[in-house]
Amino acid sequence: MGSHRRLAPSGFDRGSTAAVGLLSVAAALLGAVPAAAAPHDDRRAEVDRLHTEAERATEAYNKADARTEVLREEVTTAQDSIARQQERVNTMRDALGSLAGAQYRSGGIDPSLALLLSAEPDDYLDRASVLDRISTRQAGELKELQEAMRGLAQDRAEAAAKLTELEKGRRAVAAHKKTVERKLARARALLAALPDDERAAYERGSRSGREDLTALAGAAAPASGRAAAAFAAARSALGKPYVWGANGPSGFDCSGLTQWAYAQAGVGIPRTSQAQTGAGRHVSLAEARPGDLVAYRSDASHIAMYAGNGQVIHAPHPGAPVRYDPVGMMPISSITRV
Repeated sequence: MGSHRRLAPSGFDRGSTAAVGLLSVAAALLGAVPAAAAPHDDRRAEVDRLHTEAERATEAYNKADARTEVLREEVTTAQDSIARQQERVNTMRDALGSLAGAQYRSGGIDPSLALLLSAEPDDYLDRASVLDRISTRQAGELKELQEAMRGLAQDRAEAAAKLTELEKGRRAVAAHKKTVERKLARARALLAALPDDERAAYERGSRSGREDLTALAGAAAPASGRAAAAFAAARSALGKPYVWGANGPSGFDCSGLTQWAYAQAGVGIPRTSQAQTGAGRHVSLAEARPGDLVAYRSDASHIAMYAGNGQVIHAPHPGAPVRYDPVGMMPISSITRV
């Protein structure tokens, strides 16, 4: 939104009533707005900018959060596996210790002397043969124990690396969360500074006042049954609030809405808008059908669902509920058919 530029009176007699009259007439002919309106326009533009930056930070938060959740599950699985391996190693150690003790107790004296002292030499030879077999088995079990311990050490190292990455992910999530909250707080403060009527108009959403559209006459049919189910789910969310970082069912951010809608159709798609652009094949705007995903801006930081007749359903920004808007509301980067 542009701002009004005031005409500079340099070169004129500031006290001249004729000059003042001429400037007043010129301003009237040009349809000039009051000077006080410019700051309001600037505030609205700044609110839009902050919402855009907050949305980008929200998608970064969603990406970090999704990665952190995957790592958390991997670490839990690794820790369970390590515990089972440690139990197995302990059992093998106990068994080897028992065998070694028995062998020591049976063979603690010179074999030839034990044979001479034995009342039953045949029994001694039988026992010696058993001990030899035990020794062979013990050697095999020792090798198995060593391999198990190497595997355990490797798994512990991998788990430690994942724990380090998990902690980095947690810090990234916290940093992105602070960025989003800071920008949204600034946007709320700017909105609060607007006159009541302008603030109400902004919060209603100037791009679309047609939240009551639950069906679009003449719209093309969805490309598939799952697209139809996802589109129906998205329509059921009309009017729900924008909540950053949320993916339903009571509130949504942009990619949270599309992920939730497809989940209702039994289809899993990624959490972030950037990743969702790769969840299917790309089509042109002329080919777009209800249920297709429309990504915006060069970085695909906003995403919506095509509704037909040049409209999309999306979660726009804080203060604006899930609603219909024109498909061309922002520069389109891609359209994806899931």
